Amino acid sequence: MGNPKLFFVTLFILLVLIAEGLMTTKVEAKSNVYIVYLGERQLDDPKLVTDSHHDLLASVVGSKEVASDLMVYSYRHGFTGFAAKLTESQAQKLSELPGVVRVIPNSLHRLQTTRSWDFLGLSSHYPTNVLQNSKMGDGVIIGVFDTGVWPESKAFSDEGLGPIPSRWKGVCKSGDHFNAATHCNRKIIGARWFIDGFLAEYGQPLNTSEDPEYLSPRDANGHGTHTSSTASGSYVRNISYKGLGPGTIRGGAPRARLAIYKVCWNVLGGQCASADILKAFDEAINDGVDVLSLSIGYSLPLFSDVDERDGIATGSFHAVARGITVVCGAANDGPSAQTVQNTAPWILTVAASTIDRAFPTPITLGNNKTFLGQAIFTGKENGFTGLTYPEGTGLDPASAGSCQALLLNSTLIAGKVVLCFASVARRVAIRSAASTVQEAGGIGLIIAKNPSDALIECSDGFPCIEVDYEIGTRILYYIRSAKIPTVKLSPSKTLIGKPVSPNVAFFSSRGPSSIAPQILKPDITAPGVNILAATSQLDQLMDGGYAILSGTSMATPHVSGIVALLKAIHPDWSPAAIKSALITTARTKDASGFPLFAEGSPKKLANPFDFGGGIVNPNGAADPGLVYDMGTSDYIHYLCAMGYNNSAISRLTGQSTVCPMEPPSILDVNLPSITVSSLRNSATLTRTVTNVGAPKSIYKAVIEPPTGITVTVRPHILVFNSTTKKISFNVTVSAAHEVNTGYFFGSLTWTNEQHAVRIPLSVKTKILQSYADDN
Repeated sequence: MGNPKLFFVTLFILLVLIAEGLMTTKVEAKSNVYIVYLGERQLDDPKLVTDSHHDLLASVVGSKEVASDLMVYSYRHGFTGFAAKLTESQAQKLSELPGVVRVIPNSLHRLQTTRSWDFLGLSSHYPTNVLQNSKMGDGVIIGVFDTGVWPESKAFSDEGLGPIPSRWKGVCKSGDHFNAATHCNRKIIGARWFIDGFLAEYGQPLNTSEDPEYLSPRDANGHGTHTSSTASGSYVRNISYKGLGPGTIRGGAPRARLAIYKVCWNVLGGQCASADILKAFDEAINDGVDVLSLSIGYSLPLFSDVDERDGIATGSFHAVARGITVVCGAANDGPSAQTVQNTAPWILTVAASTIDRAFPTPITLGNNKTFLGQAIFTGKENGFTGLTYPEGTGLDPASAGSCQALLLNSTLIAGKVVLCFASVARRVAIRSAASTVQEAGGIGLIIAKNPSDALIECSDGFPCIEVDYEIGTRILYYIRSAKIPTVKLSPSKTLIGKPVSPNVAFFSSRGPSSIAPQILKPDITAPGVNILAATSQLDQLMDGGYAILSGTSMATPHVSGIVALLKAIHPDWSPAAIKSALITTARTKDASGFPLFAEGSPKKLANPFDFGGGIVNPNGAADPGLVYDMGTSDYIHYLCAMGYNNSAISRLTGQSTVCPMEPPSILDVNLPSITVSSLRNSATLTRTVTNVGAPKSIYKAVIEPPTGITVTVRPHILVFNSTTKKISFNVTVSAAHEVNTGYFFGSLTWTNEQHAVRIPLSVKTKILQSYADDN
C-alpha cells in the first residue's frame, strides 16, 4: 500500500480540513503573511489584547495551538491587530468578522555632516541659538526606523550624558554580534530588530545573498548608522572623507538619546516589510519616544491613507495621536512632478537640498583649457594622459559613447581617460560605466550629464568626474580636433560659503501629492546632498567609519534632530504645531538674498512642490509667533473629505465617526499652506492660528498673490491678548482670467515687528472642468 505513515498524515490533514469547513475542490497550499488591522486598541492590558488576537485567529484556523504557530506579530500598544501566516481563504474569512477593519497582504518598502549644521545656523560656536537654548536636545528620545546601528562608532559615545530618562520603557536586545550590555549606553538607550514579516516575503534564510547581514540591531548596510548619527550623533572632531569636507561631525540634537528599531534588511539594497514597520511603531509608541525618523519609502502608485499596506501612514497616525512627531523622507524620484511619497497630512515630509559646499574638480585639457567638474576624487594627480571618446557607427552613432551602454575597444582605451554622455542621471548608470572603463584598462571617466550635485565616489579611488552637457560637448570638440588629445585630472577641492548657492536636489521627489493634491507635499526641505556621517565598518566606500551619502534619507534625520531641539524647548507643542513652526519660518532665499532654485531640466526657480515651505530654519522655528495647529478632529475632517469609509476612520482614530452626508472641504484642513488644485471662478477656505508668542500681539496680513489670481483675507488684522489665543480667518481665492493654467505660486504672511509667519499659496485654474462635468 505504499508508505503507511504518509497515508495517515494525509488522512489526518483531510479530516482537519473537513472539520474546519475548509474543504474545496483545490487544497490551498500557499500561506502568506497578512496584516489583520483592528484599529485603535480598546483594552489597556497588553496580555488581554494578545489573547483576544489568538482567539480571533483561532476562530478561523481551528485552535489556539494552530493560531499560535501562525501568528507573526501581535500589535497591542499603539493600536491593535496582528500579522499572521494565512491562506487567501482564511484571510477572507477573517476580513468578514465583526471588528476587523481590514485584512491586507504584507508589502515591502525600500530605503530612500560636517557642514550642514553650520549652514542651517546651528553652529556650536554661537551661544544664542536653538542648539544652546534646547541644551542640545538633552532628555529627548529619537526613534530611528532603519537598518540598525554600528554601535562602536564614536558618533554614539555617551560621554557627558546624564542618566537615561526615567520614562523610557524600551529595551536593548542582544543578538548576532550585538551585546546589549556593552553596545547600548546612555546614547543608544534602546535597540531591537523586526524581521519576521520580511523573511516571510523573502522566502529564504538571511545571508543567502552576497550582502552580509546580522540577526540583531547591528547595521551591515550603513544606512541606519548614517541617519542615526545625523539626527543625534555626538561630537567627533577632525573628521573628513579622505581629506574632503573636513571638520567636526555631530547630529542635530547631539545630547538627545537614540532608540534603534531595525526594520530594514541588507537585501537588494535594503528592504523593509510593512508588518515589521507596524510592529516597530507599536513598540516605539509604548517605549516612550518623542520623535520618529523614517528614511523609508515605497513605489508609486501610493497606497491610500487608511491602507495598512503602507504601514507608515497607519503607524504614524497612532504615533502622532499620542504626541510623537513622525518625520519621513519625500523619496528620490525627482525631478518629475507627483512623485512625492509619505503624503499623509499628519506626517512631516522632507525634501532634500544641497548645502553651501561643493567639491570642484579641475579637468585640464592638452590645449591648456581647464574646466571644473564635480566629483569625490581623492586620488593622486597623474599628469597628462590620453583622452578618448568611443565614436560609434551605423544607424545610431551616439550609442557607443552612451554612459549606460558603453562600447569600448580595450586596445584603444588602455591607459586613457574616457568621456561619455549619460541620458540617465541615476547612480547605477555612472557606476556601470566606471566599471566598464576599468575593465577595459581605462584610468578615469568624465561623465557629461544633467547637472546634479549629488555625487558618488567610484571604487578604489577611480576618478568619476561629472560635468554638464555644455562642458562635455566642448571636451568632445577638443577630442575630435586634436591629433593626440590629452587630459589631466586633479583631485577634488572643498569649497564652502557664499560662492555656492543651495538648490533643491535633482533627485528629490516633487509634489503635488498624487493622493490629495490639495495637501501640500513635501512640507520642508533640509540638507540631503553629500552629507558626511558615520557608517557601518562593512561599507566598502567608507573612510575610517564615515561616508558621504545623498538622498532624502539624509535630509530626514536633519529635520528629526531639529524636531528634538524644538521638543526640548516646547515640550507641550503638538506634532502639527512643530510642523507649522518649521514651515512658516523656512527660508525661500539663499544667504545672498537670491531665490532658491531647483535642479531639473533645466534648473528653475524652486516652488512649494519642490521645497514645501522652504529650507528649514531651526532658529526661526523656535519662535514662530503663530502656529497652525491640528489634532485628531482635523485629521478626521481630512479623512472624511477624502471619502474614506466611516468604519475604517472610526477604527483608525478610536472614535465613532460618521462623516457628514455632504463631505467637508479638504481646503479647510488647517494646514500651514493653501493649495487649490482646480479653481473654478473662486473658492473660500478657513484657517485658524494659535498665538505662541507674546500674549498681546497684533498681526497684519501681507499677500503675494499667484499670477492671475486675486486673494483676499478676512479679517485682515488679528488681535491677540491674554484671553484671545486662537483666531480663525477666511481666505478667498479668485481667478482673474477664465483660462486653464498650470500652478502659480504666492504666499500669505502674517507680520508684526517680531515675526513673519509665511505660508505658501499654490493655485491652478481649471475653467474647462465645467465642460467635462456637463458631458
